[in-house]
Amino acid sequence: MTNNLVIVESPTKVKTIKKFLGKNYDVIASNGHVRDLPKSTMGVDVENDYEPKYITIRGKGEKLAELKRHAKKAKKVYLATDPDREGEAISWHLFNAMKLDPKTTYRITFNEITKDAIKESLKNPKEIDMDLVDAQQARRVLDRVVGYSISPLLWQKIKRGLSAGRVQSVALKMVCDREEEIDSFIPQEYWDMDVVLNNGKKDFKASFYGDKNGKVEITGKEQLDEIIEELKGSDFSVSTVKHGSRTRKAPLPFTTSTMQQEASKALNFSTQKTMRIAQQLYEGVDLKKRGTVGLITYLRTDSTRVSDTAAAQAKAFIEENYGEQYLAKGAGKKSSSKKIQDAHEAIRPTDVNITPDEVKSQLSRDQFRLYQLIWKRFLASRMDNAKYETINARITAGEYEFRAATSKVDFDGFMKVYVQKEEKVSTDKVIAKLEKGDELNFVEFEENQHFTQPPAHFTEAALVKALEEQGIGRPSTYAPTISTIIARRYVTKEKKNLYVTEIGQAVNNVMKEMFSVIVDPSFTANMESLLDAVENGKMQWKDIIRNFYPDLEKQVKTAEEELEKIEIADEESDEICEECGRRMVIKYGPYGKFLACPGFPDCRNTKPYLEKVGVPCPKCGKDVVYRRTRKGRTYYGCIDNPDCEFMSWQKPSTEKCPECGGYMVEKGKKLACADPECGYVEIIEKKDE
Repeated sequence: MTNNLVIVESPTKVKTIKKFLGKNYDVIASNGHVRDLPKSTMGVDVENDYEPKYITIRGKGEKLAELKRHAKKAKKVYLATDPDREGEAISWHLFNAMKLDPKTTYRITFNEITKDAIKESLKNPKEIDMDLVDAQQARRVLDRVVGYSISPLLWQKIKRGLSAGRVQSVALKMVCDREEEIDSFIPQEYWDMDVVLNNGKKDFKASFYGDKNGKVEITGKEQLDEIIEELKGSDFSVSTVKHGSRTRKAPLPFTTSTMQQEASKALNFSTQKTMRIAQQLYEGVDLKKRGTVGLITYLRTDSTRVSDTAAAQAKAFIEENYGEQYLAKGAGKKSSSKKIQDAHEAIRPTDVNITPDEVKSQLSRDQFRLYQLIWKRFLASRMDNAKYETINARITAGEYEFRAATSKVDFDGFMKVYVQKEEKVSTDKVIAKLEKGDELNFVEFEENQHFTQPPAHFTEAALVKALEEQGIGRPSTYAPTISTIIARRYVTKEKKNLYVTEIGQAVNNVMKEMFSVIVDPSFTANMESLLDAVENGKMQWKDIIRNFYPDLEKQVKTAEEELEKIEIADEESDEICEECGRRMVIKYGPYGKFLACPGFPDCRNTKPYLEKVGVPCPKCGKDVVYRRTRKGRTYYGCIDNPDCEFMSWQKPSTEKCPECGGYMVEKGKKLACADPECGYVEIIEKKDE
């Protein structure tokens, strides 16, 4: 018994940590969890106070035996899994599965894989935090009872192979709700008008604002023409010029959520890719002269706290490379509003002196881009705000007012190293020279017609932001939740946008109808608060399950009774099987509906299913059918495609537009002309039943 044993989760960490600890330590990876609930059954003993039935994960027997052999030889065993609920639970499972001696077993955590952090953790070992473990158990059992209770109902209602999850069902509902908003959105016309003026030397533009009573919105061409008519012959003069300043605050360092959002916008990374690359940077990268180095701190965090050591290091770097004037006021000091003993920090470089340029040649392209983003964001968070000089001029003409504005950067501050997409700012030098009382020459009006836009489709980044804002999920759950609903084909991704598929819509409808509480965002957010209470030692984890499961069980029984009354038989179609003459039936597959011969397995003929919507094609008069993109998004197209190229995201109507004669589309409870420039809208009258 000469060596100490350190057990980590990932094999990648082994090499990095072994280098720091030397010959007296063996470092072995558990490769994640070694125990979990069984896949074949719920694995929760409802009759025995919801006791979880953990088993050794299939294929992990040899790994567990290897860990036990090393533990028997070791003087001390250090469980060094990740510093969060999941990591704490892995350590607890290892302790129990390996039957370790509590007198010689210690729990250590570190927020970064650096020599100092690991040495410090060994000096301050602790016991396994059972509050963290229980919070993880509560989440795991909750998700298991929801999934294993509801999924069989989805198999009956829709098709085998589908699943329901506590958080994924809420995320799916949010995407579906956004899709409904977009489909029912009616665009409203509006106009903007600029006037081109001349100060005697150069032309510049001013935007229409309103009249003496305040701002005026121009909602139609007729209103615009009236304003222009009233302005004819008017004198344009500068009524006021206001000089001012504004500040752009330095950004906070990254949390998991903000890192995922910014990587999506700036690098076009999916949430899953961002987390995968960040994991590589955290666990360690081989660098020349330095060896294997963990480049960033722990990647699953909702904290923006920065340690005193890191703050001091950043302060010295900024002073040396940019000058003292670039330091944030009070840089390096902790805010009293922060939790000083917070276990996690923000995501930051482990050593700010390892610049992106220094390691660029030793990282993959994606590793470099993400590391550069994290490095710049952290450094910017320790720098001073950017400051602008602004000039706003008001220009009057008759009863109306126009406005012109310009600004320039007075001090770039944090923007020296980190620039996000900025709002468009005029930098017109002519406006800067305007003075009160200046008479201006009219050149021309510039008119632009616009239509209000529907809410944007969710992107992965926008969905992460929405989940975080509503308190749904935690840093470690965002990426897997979104990946799951995409993998299940409930949601499809085209370019950056997320769209609901036919299967996703069907699953969401069942969940809303049968389990409205589970898909209520406020319920899920409240459940997260309860899990936090368990983590903080203020609540017993089984109390959550005791209060939740009986209601779920009742809902499932009610749903089972209703589902039994609904016979979901294969629907016959008008199509005749050309191979055996039987009438083909409609079936559901992973990609939606298709036609199959009912004579299976004797006849295996299948073909695409084109469901008619009862509307003639506006272009050729043939049937309009439901179609799907390659990624599963539903749209309406002509049955004669590709000879007829008609398509519409909204369902076309048999009604013709009374204004222009074009075809109309259904938008919620309204009919709208498909031509946005026409803009005709009418309410769909309810038919008497």
